[in-house]
Amino acid sequence: MFWLVTLPAADGREYVYRVYAPAEALRADVFWAAFHCHDEGPHPRASDRFDAAVIRRHALIEQRRPRAH
Repeated sequence: MFWLVTLPAADGREYVYRVYAPAEALRADVFWAAFHCHDEGPHPRASDRFDAAVIRRHALIEQRRPRAH
């Protein structure tokens, strides 16, 4: 399971981070994981407002190989 977190930044861009966390994870914890990852990088300051972020949960999909006939 992973989450995609979009953070708006001071330069007008949006930065998207993939955070691996269980489905039961608190959205605030997922947000702060992405925010701290952004904050440690070379990018312009991101908004630390939780309500400004877009947080989406995604399931990891296992790719299956086609069956041989």
